[in-house]
Amino acid sequence: MEANGTAGKYGLEGDSDLHFLLIGGTLVKVRSTHWKKIRFFRLQEDCKTLWHESHKMFKKNQTFTIDDIDSVRMGRRSEGLNKHTDPSEEERCFSIIFKGRKKNLDLMALSGPEAKQWVSGLNKIISNMHNLSRQQKSEHWILNCMRKADKNEDSKMTLKELKHFLRQVNVEVDDVYAEDIFKTCDKSNSGSLEGAEIKHFYDLLTKREEIDVIYGNCAQTEGQMSAKDLMNFLRNEQREQATMEDAYRLIEKYEVDATAKQMKQMTKDGFLMYLHLEEGSIFNPAHKHVYQDMSQPLNHYYISSSHNTYLMEDQLKGPSSTEAYIKALMKSCRCVELDCWDGANGEPVIYHGYTLTSKVIFRDVIKAIKDYAFKTSDYPVILSLENHCTVDQQRLMAHHLISILGDALVTKPLSSTMPTNFPSPEELKGKFLVKGKRMNKLDAAFTNTSTIEEDTVSEEDEAADCKVNGQKAKSKKSKIKLAKELSDIVIYCKSVHFNGFEHAKENQAFYEMSSLKESKAFNLADTSATAFMHHNMDKLSRIYPAGSRTDSSNYNPVPMWNVGCQIVALNFQNTSKEMHINQGRFLQNGLCGYVLKPEFQRSLSSQFDPNTLTTGPGLKKTNFHVMVITAQQLPKINKDKHKSIVDPLVRVEIFGVPADCASKETHYIDNNGFNPMWNESFLFNIQVPDLAMVQFVVEDYDSTSQNDLIGQYCLPLTSVQNGYRHVPLFTKRGDVICSAGLFVHLMLVDAP
Repeated sequence: MEANGTAGKYGLEGDSDLHFLLIGGTLVKVRSTHWKKIRFFRLQEDCKTLWHESHKMFKKNQTFTIDDIDSVRMGRRSEGLNKHTDPSEEERCFSIIFKGRKKNLDLMALSGPEAKQWVSGLNKIISNMHNLSRQQKSEHWILNCMRKADKNEDSKMTLKELKHFLRQVNVEVDDVYAEDIFKTCDKSNSGSLEGAEIKHFYDLLTKREEIDVIYGNCAQTEGQMSAKDLMNFLRNEQREQATMEDAYRLIEKYEVDATAKQMKQMTKDGFLMYLHLEEGSIFNPAHKHVYQDMSQPLNHYYISSSHNTYLMEDQLKGPSSTEAYIKALMKSCRCVELDCWDGANGEPVIYHGYTLTSKVIFRDVIKAIKDYAFKTSDYPVILSLENHCTVDQQRLMAHHLISILGDALVTKPLSSTMPTNFPSPEELKGKFLVKGKRMNKLDAAFTNTSTIEEDTVSEEDEAADCKVNGQKAKSKKSKIKLAKELSDIVIYCKSVHFNGFEHAKENQAFYEMSSLKESKAFNLADTSATAFMHHNMDKLSRIYPAGSRTDSSNYNPVPMWNVGCQIVALNFQNTSKEMHINQGRFLQNGLCGYVLKPEFQRSLSSQFDPNTLTTGPGLKKTNFHVMVITAQQLPKINKDKHKSIVDPLVRVEIFGVPADCASKETHYIDNNGFNPMWNESFLFNIQVPDLAMVQFVVEDYDSTSQNDLIGQYCLPLTSVQNGYRHVPLFTKRGDVICSAGLFVHLMLVDAP
C-alpha cells in the first residue's frame, strides 16, 4: 500500500505537485484578523487523507479526506480571507471549501508559487478521484478498509483483522462463517492472508450472483458474450435501438481483457464495468447535456430557485453569508433572493429583516454572484430583490449592480421595439435580470420622458411574515419610496401585487409578475389549476415558503410545477426531502437550472388540470415496473457505533399529479450493507409521465425509532432508462456516495 502504488492508481505517479503534497509544508491558518496560526499540513501515503497538526488539547493530529472537499479556491475568495487578510497577500491565499456545513479552511502559503502548487496538487487529486471508474472506486474503497483493518501494518491479515475488516465493509458474519472464508483463502495454512490470498478473499467478497445469472443467460458463444450477444442484450433487455456498432463501441470502451477485446467479446468483468458506468446508469446519458430547446420564452421553463439565499442555517438567528450564494449558484440555482436593508456607513446590507440573523454587505454579495453565477450554467440568473432601503441606499444598490455586473446586467429590453413576450434563456446567456418594483410601465424605456426621481410603490413584504421577540412587523400594505435608478433596471421581472387570474389577464403585462406565499399558491392550485396554468403561459410566478417556517423547512414543490409555476423558491440551506426532489427535477438538461415545461403547459389550447385528469394532452397512461434486485457497499450510518451494521430497505416513491403519487417498499435485510439482495417487484400506474418523478430511498430499518436515511436518488421519469440499471446514491446533503449503489430492473410500457 505504498504512496507510489496509490499515485499510480490515480495516474499521478512521478507528479511533482503530488510529491510536493506528500512532503507537506507549513501554512498559516486564518480564523480572524488576530487569529492566524502556523500549522504543518501533509498529504498522507494513501493520497486520500490530509493530515494537519492541531494545538487542541485532545486533538493533537487532525485529518480530513479528499472526499470531504467540495472545491479549492485560489486567492482571497472566501468570506474569511476577504475580511481578515490584506489585498497585498492575494497570491499567497487559498481556501479549502468542504461539503456540507463544515467551515471553510482559510490558508496562506509562504509564497505565491507555493499557494499555486497546493491548489494545483489538490485539484489534480480531486479531479482524478472523480474520474476513477466505479470499479476502481469500489476496489479503492475495499483496499482502504483493508488497510485500516491491518492493525500492525504488516500487509498480512489475521482472522481477528479479517473480522474487523468485515465490520468496516458493513458485513456481519458469525464466527463459523468468518473461519470458513478464512480457511478457504489461507492456502498456505500460515494463519494469515497475504498477496494472492487477500486477492482471493476480495474476489469472494465482491462476487455478484445476480450478474453471473444475467451474464450466463446472455453469453451464448461458448460461455463468452460476443458482440452479437451484447447487441441482443441491449435490444431485448435494455430496450435500446442498438446496432452492432454500439456493441463494438461498448466492448472497446469497457472490456478489461485485451484478448477478449481483440476477439470482439465481452467478459464478465467488462460486462460489470458497463453496468456500473454511464451507459448502464438509470439516468439517460443523453440528458446529461443540454438537450432541450432553449429558444422558447423564459416563462416556458421551470427555473431552479432559492429562497432567503443568504442564510446558511435557520431564519431566526443563523449566519448570513456570501458563501450561501456561492453554494446555491454552484448547484445551478438560477434565481437568488436578496433581502436588502439600510446598513451602517451608508452601505446597504442583506439579512432576514425583523430577526437576529447576521448581516452581509450588499456589494460583497453582488461581487460573489458575479464571480460564481456562470461556473456551472451559462443561462440567466434572476436577482430577486426584496427592497426595504431608503432612497439613498437604493441608489447605491443600483450603482453597485451596474458597476459590478457591467454589460452582463440587462438594463433595457433586448429588442429595439416594445417586446410582447420574454426573451429566451438562449438569448439571455450570461445575463442577470433584476426582479423588483418598477415605477412605470416598460414602455417608458423607449420614451425617456420620465423625470420622476423617486416614487412611492406598495411594499410586498415577505419579511413581515416573520415576527420575532414580539416585534410588530410593518403592515403588508405599507408604502416604500423607490429610487428611479433602481426602478429603471427592472426590465422583464416587475413585481406587482396578485389580484386574481382574471384581473391579471386584463391588466397585467407579460413582464409583470407576482410572488405568492405557499398557502395562497397551494389553494389556487387546488381550486383553479387550469387558470393558474394558463396564467403561467405568458407570465412568471414566484412561490415562496411561509414565514412561519423559521427552521428553513420546505414545502413540496411538485404541486406548483404541476400548474406550471416557474420560480418555485426553496430554502437551499435545508437538506430536506423537498430539496432532494428539486435536485432530481433539475438533474436533466445538463444541470443548467432550466427545464422546459411539457407542451400541454405551454399551449393556450390546453385545458389540462392535474387534479381531474380528464382526457387530453398530458394523459399518457403508462405502467412502470420496478424490480429492486441488490445494493452494494452501503455506508454505515453511525460511524461511532462500531458494531452497528445496517438493516437496509428500499422505498420507491413516485411524485407527480395527485393520481400518480405512490410509495412502495421492500422488506428490510438483517445486518448486511455490503451486498443485500431483495429481488422484489413493484408496479406503478402512471397517468402523466411528463410530470412524474421517481425517487429511490435506502434506509436503515429501526423497530424502535425512525429509520435513518442511508442514501437516495431522484430523477424525472422521462430520464429513466429501461432494463438492468445501476442507481447511484446521494447523501442527505446531495453529494454522491462514491462506492454505493442499487441494482434494479425497470420497464416503462404503455398501458393497454
